[in-house]
This record gives sequence, C-alpha cells and structure tokens, in this order.
Amino acid sequence: QAHLVESGGGLAQPGGSLRLSCAASGSIITVGTMAWYRQAPGKQRELVADVLRDGRTNYADSVKDRFKIFRTRNTVNLEMNSLEPDDTGLYYCNIYLWPTDGSWRDDWGQGIQVTVAS
Repeated sequence: QAHLVESGGGLAQPGGSLRLSCAASGSIITVGTMAWYRQAPGKQRELVADVLRDGRTNYADSVKDRFKIFRTRNTVNLEMNSLEPDDTGLYYCNIYLWPTDGSWRDDWGQGIQVTVAS
C-alpha cells in the first residue's frame, strides 16, 4: 500500500540550514504534483512550495530565494537556507499519486518538526 515517509528537520539556529525529504513508498504507478506545507502554532496550514511533474516550481513569498524544492522520481526534497524563527512549524509532505490499488489521490506525511531558535 502506498504511503509517505518523511525525514529530516530538527533544530537550527537563525541563518542556518535544514533539509527535508519525503519518499512515496509502496505500490505506486506514478506521482504528480509534490509539495511541502507547514503549520505554525496557532496558524493555518500554508503551502511552502510545490513542484509539478514537468519540474516547474512555486514558492510562498516568505521563502522565495531561501528555500529550494526538487524532486527525484518518487521523492521530494526541500532545502531550507537562511532560516528564520518564523519558519518554525510542523512541515507536511503532500504528494498526488496514483497507487496500484486505486485511483489518483492526495497523500500526506505525518508531519515533521522544524524549529529555528538561537
């Protein structure tokens, strides 16, 4: 059965870097758009960045020129540089995929904590 496995994250100082990775595992025919969302305490979940099948990317204004999203087959990565305290939150991977046992669907990771503090 298809599922997502997230890794990375943790604690970084302001100005530091972290990397997140998310792999779609299991019986999958193909994947479509891949994205990272985040949710800060007391705030709604927001799109951080996404990458289409053709490689085109889209970023939230708050992370442009600091974060980079890229994909390799069934994995999506988020490189986060020049981190700021406002980047703190729970980051969720989202992959639109076609599993062998059903039709296209949105899958979500379990969430991974990113904390930026000195």
